[in-house]
Amino acid sequence: MTVARTQTTFSPPVMEARRWLEGVDFTDRPLINVSQAAPVDPPPLALRQELARIVVEDDESHLYGPVLGLPDLRAKVAADWSASYGGTIEPANVAITSGCNQAFTAAISTLCAEGDEVILPVPHYFNHRMWLDMAGVHTVPLEARDTLVPNAEDAAALITDRTRAIVLVTPNNPGGVEYPAATVQAFATLARSRGIALIIDETYRDFDSRVATTGDLAANGAPHPLFQDPNWDDTLIQLYSFSKAYRLTGHRVGAMVASEARLAEVEKFLDTVTICPNQLGQRAALWGMEHLGDWLAGERLEILDRRAAIEEQMPRLTATGWALEGCGAYFAYLTHPFEVPSDVLAKTLVQDAGVLTLPGTMFMPASGGTFMPDKGGTQHLRVAFANVDRAGITALFDRLVAFTPR
Repeated sequence: MTVARTQTTFSPPVMEARRWLEGVDFTDRPLINVSQAAPVDPPPLALRQELARIVVEDDESHLYGPVLGLPDLRAKVAADWSASYGGTIEPANVAITSGCNQAFTAAISTLCAEGDEVILPVPHYFNHRMWLDMAGVHTVPLEARDTLVPNAEDAAALITDRTRAIVLVTPNNPGGVEYPAATVQAFATLARSRGIALIIDETYRDFDSRVATTGDLAANGAPHPLFQDPNWDDTLIQLYSFSKAYRLTGHRVGAMVASEARLAEVEKFLDTVTICPNQLGQRAALWGMEHLGDWLAGERLEILDRRAAIEEQMPRLTATGWALEGCGAYFAYLTHPFEVPSDVLAKTLVQDAGVLTLPGTMFMPASGGTFMPDKGGTQHLRVAFANVDRAGITALFDRLVAFTPR
């Protein structure tokens, strides 16, 4: 019996978690929602005012545009990335996509055929796994060990004649860890030596603690040296999202940086899916890059302060048997001390503690919706703190310290 593509993967985890809220009364104890990383606040007022101006005055913002994106935005990304990473990136190396998820789906579509393999470090970003399942591509899990940082030597042992790519997310979702430059370079060297692609999702690059507070990667040194290689485009595909930097989640604007030959194939995919990226969103992203540097620097400092608050609060939780596996960008990845598996624990936390978080099992699922019986999934919870300030983080830890599962 033929199985539809969508039936080969699991339900969207964030949507599933939201259903756990149905019928729960939060009147006396407001919900602390640390389940999703997307900012819930709208873009800053100045950007919204610019969007209003564009809607009224820029007729072309309502029409189809180039499939690979607004030329001015592609040029701006190329120039800023070249300066930040110390390399040479041309506008022709940049494609604008309808969110970073679409950039990933486009990249995989140009790389893989039915039955091919892609290596993903686990725990992994669930939407990456979902698309691989639906594309008929086999996910090869790469254990990230206790540090949540994968090892290129381990990946080398997993490569077969069907392997088409290795995917890294840094700073990582769900683990929060920032991959060392040497680790990223080792993966690039491995990928080139074996003739496969290295896809690096840097959605959270703006909140990397190694980035200078001015927002200039070059000021503190780029988080990896890959773009400094004049032949970077024979191996590297970089993905990015404007959603986190400028709160443009609803406008769906992402980017891919790759070879011109790769983008020629990407154009085929994008033309059949969305025809062109969101025109308003692209103009908003460009305006943000040109005018919101200081504002973004402040946002970065706020996120780094929340990360510090997590680390400051952890001793209270560690005393009760919890552990912090990784922390950075928008995420803290926690080990809980209870015998109950995390997918059950997460539902109990909603009812008994007023906390909505995602279980580690959602970041290690097998095809078809079942979960890998691995302690790394059943013993972990991901806390997304993008929308929880210091006071909220203190309240969160108060509840976790006091919590005992039924």
